[in-house]
Amino acid sequence: MAIKVRPGSIEDLSALTEIHNYYVIHSHITFDIAPYQPAQRISWFNDHSDGQRYRLFVACDEGGVLGYACTGRFRSKAAYDTTVEASVAAKPEAVGQGLGTLLYQALFDAIADQDIHRIVAGIAQPNPASNALHRRFGFQTVGIFSQVGRKFGQYWDVMWMERAVTPILPPK
Repeated sequence: MAIKVRPGSIEDLSALTEIHNYYVIHSHITFDIAPYQPAQRISWFNDHSDGQRYRLFVACDEGGVLGYACTGRFRSKAAYDTTVEASVAAKPEAVGQGLGTLLYQALFDAIADQDIHRIVAGIAQPNPASNALHRRFGFQTVGIFSQVGRKFGQYWDVMWMERAVTPILPPK
């Protein structure tokens, strides 16, 4: 079954919301605590798909969307405009199939010519698979915010990673 990576479209919003909601309900990796309806995610979609700094890519097969990766605004102050925050997620049954690598490669290639100096990622811990994916793409750990999110009755750390925007290919 061939996997295709393409820019996300508004028609993907239900599938994207379903993927995100799985992690809202079953995992600490997003600090959202209540599931969304697709209509509630329209502004998120728009914020992550301006076609320039902020992009959204989806991985699909003939059955539909399997996962997504995006860049969005890091902070709202203008001095942060050359920094973007990246994230990636996949359907639970599609985890471990190389989607993160495919998605991040397409995403980072698409933004390589934009006025972006740094890409950052905040990863709720523990999350060894996401940590490893980010390291493969040249991200370096810059710090850990301890116990900054409370979900499922416990506190979670967030590891912050960053990388410069230069073409970095993951090892084969």
